Amino acid sequence: MILHPAIIAVLIASVLIAGMVLYSSAHALRILRVWQLQSGSELQLGLERRTYLISTFLANALFFQLLSLVLLVYVADSLHGQIAGAMCAVGTFNANAFGYPALVLKIINCLLAGLWLILNHADTRGYDYPLIRGKYALLLVMVVPILLETGLLWAFFLNLRGDVITSCCGSLFSAGRDTVSSELAALPPLPTAIAFYLCLLGTLALGLRFVRGRGRGYALALSAGVTFIVALAAIISYFAPCFYELPHHHCPFCIMQHEYHYVGYLLYVALFGGVITGMGCGVLAPFQGHSSLRQVLPRLQRSLAVLCLLCYAIFALIVTLRMLISDFRVIS
Repeated sequence: MILHPAIIAVLIASVLIAGMVLYSSAHALRILRVWQLQSGSELQLGLERRTYLISTFLANALFFQLLSLVLLVYVADSLHGQIAGAMCAVGTFNANAFGYPALVLKIINCLLAGLWLILNHADTRGYDYPLIRGKYALLLVMVVPILLETGLLWAFFLNLRGDVITSCCGSLFSAGRDTVSSELAALPPLPTAIAFYLCLLGTLALGLRFVRGRGRGYALALSAGVTFIVALAAIISYFAPCFYELPHHHCPFCIMQHEYHYVGYLLYVALFGGVITGMGCGVLAPFQGHSSLRQVLPRLQRSLAVLCLLCYAIFALIVTLRMLISDFRVIS
């Protein structure tokens, strides 16, 4: 393993998060099995006291799970100079078979962590633990992916060797290869960009309608999720070459380097913020009937919708300004 303080931080954090989630899952099973708020039994009182502590620790752990995605990408990018053939984080993750599975699971777990944090925040606003079963059911769904992610991260870094020649982003994100990255790079640039702006307009329209009290959370959540997926495809197919001003450079990670003023970090934070808050409106929709949340939940959902619109607007503004100020044009 390449010794690096940030690697040690990522690995220790992954173990702590996994341990906290695993410990909390045992409490979640008891909640789902025996929770009865109307009961005054000693067991119920004990569960109520413990859930305050566990929810607080778990909220902090899952918040750091969100931050750890940024840290992981930063570490991978900072290590590319020590790995033969790597030019950015792409080469680092491709240095062994565990890199990209770990990254994909990290992304999935960050999305789930964001949704859990939204559920937990809403639950704390009610006086009768209205979402306690829902948030702990989601926690149980997260246990296996987080444990797998932790194992893959350790396998990735423990098997990371500086003398192993890896592939650079230019070869991985090039048309003509039978890989997912190549298929995304081979998408027609202009139609993909148009598809993104159409999805964005749909999300903005649904979000504004929802903020005005006439929309549905499920529709906004679905639209935000589709926009997220199309935006990732558009970055690889169209927007990345605009930043690099190179028609065949489709890497989604190089825009996070200092040559491009680290703008990629802002792009991805905005993108993830948009999808998490947008989908959060849909996750909260089934609980609108709870008496303790009838006044709180609509305001919270509207706030999430506003944040979703703001995040996606920031993303669209950055990529659009880049296209407008650059003389480079991608034509398809």
